[in-house]
Amino acid sequence: MDHSQIISLWQQKYKTAAAQIEKTAELKFVATAFNSNIDAVLKISGSKISGLANDVALEYENIEQGENKLNSPHNVVRGIVKCFQHGIAEEWLAEDAAVYEWMQKNLGYDRLQMGGQAGIIANVLALTGIKNVLVHTASHPRLQAEQFLHIPNLKAVGDDGKLHIAYETNRQNDIPLVHWIIEFDKGDECVIGNKTIVCPKSNRFIATYDPLNSKMHINNYFMNELKQNNFDCLLLSGYHMLQGKSGIEAVKNSAREIQKLKKTNPQGIIHLEIASTQDKAVRSEILNQIAVQSDSLGLNERETLDILELLSPQDFKALNTTELHSPQLFDALCKIKEYTKAPRIQLHMFGLYVTIQNKKPLIGSNESISGMLAAATAAASKAYLSKLEKKSDLCYAAENHVGNICLSELQKLSDYLNSPELLSSGICNFHNYTVTAIPTIIVEKPKTLVGMGDTISSLSLLCAR
Repeated sequence: MDHSQIISLWQQKYKTAAAQIEKTAELKFVATAFNSNIDAVLKISGSKISGLANDVALEYENIEQGENKLNSPHNVVRGIVKCFQHGIAEEWLAEDAAVYEWMQKNLGYDRLQMGGQAGIIANVLALTGIKNVLVHTASHPRLQAEQFLHIPNLKAVGDDGKLHIAYETNRQNDIPLVHWIIEFDKGDECVIGNKTIVCPKSNRFIATYDPLNSKMHINNYFMNELKQNNFDCLLLSGYHMLQGKSGIEAVKNSAREIQKLKKTNPQGIIHLEIASTQDKAVRSEILNQIAVQSDSLGLNERETLDILELLSPQDFKALNTTELHSPQLFDALCKIKEYTKAPRIQLHMFGLYVTIQNKKPLIGSNESISGMLAAATAAASKAYLSKLEKKSDLCYAAENHVGNICLSELQKLSDYLNSPELLSSGICNFHNYTVTAIPTIIVEKPKTLVGMGDTISSLSLLCAR
């Protein structure tokens, strides 16, 4: 087959996406945990930054001085200016309620949206038709409730410990957990003292007030629901916010809870989405406490390297300074699978999704391909629309074409594994594993990339049937 024929073949395969999404109605109970929050999105101008800097008496010489913590209004502005000056993205945490109140009063926002992997995934999954989707919320005031889609199969725990529609739930004594996404534009200018700073690259600064998710507070009522009902799948995330000794203890505590769930419901699938975790000690605990207990793992390129750094520092150093393609990432994925013994592991990289399973797979190879095609369609649709609000949105991008760069990555992997059949079928065997891979749909000018990996991983798994 020539290039155009292979492209045409994959376009035909993508036509199954809508029907595959419908099959999720077979699932009775899926849960997402642990991090749901509110994203407050703000596009900030250079002149606004200048005014804030003047208000807190920020001097140019102090921009690079101090901890990367939001322990004062001065540091909030310093963090914004630092990222603006270098065109970089950073996230700093606020633990003081007074700083949160200052941000609320002085920053404001353009719009609110769902934040946190558990919350984002729950909204998407509820659209598919799964009978019950239960989302974990460490805090669920009215403002958090309003970020959930208003659909009856999306549930959360109320003050009474019972399940209610997430949109209608209002735990009145809970505090809003807000992550400010402060975006700035390339070429904009701000003035600090007598210095003019020109922003070199559009980017964002994230100012987070989330004292519960940053400690991984677990709602006991939520856990009781999981223990008393046989869930089909539990999707885990949120560990990346943990830091230090308290973070390590939080990982261990959640590991004990997962052990209990595996005993009460051994048939339920537990999937861990491995977000990039800065604290290396916490990352190691996630690998050795949570990943090794999971039935399924999801990673992108960066997260694959993060785990490889723990398992093989030498290999990490070699890959961290080179342009990554599917063969190198496949090798890294195999190392992670061998270490964790997870029955299923999926990489979602730019242009390609790859799933590696045991010879006796958790999910059949054809079903795995179908699930990934459905996920790729929904992810592209989200990139086009910025958010998915109704069921038809999931397949908005279904008619878009597979990109050449995507087929190129599949070709590289096919050649590397010496499996020509992978290029056309997306399925091959490699040593003791079954491998499935698909070229994805590329959106040239995406309106959002937030929550994209989580959407891909969850739908690839749950639409595979």
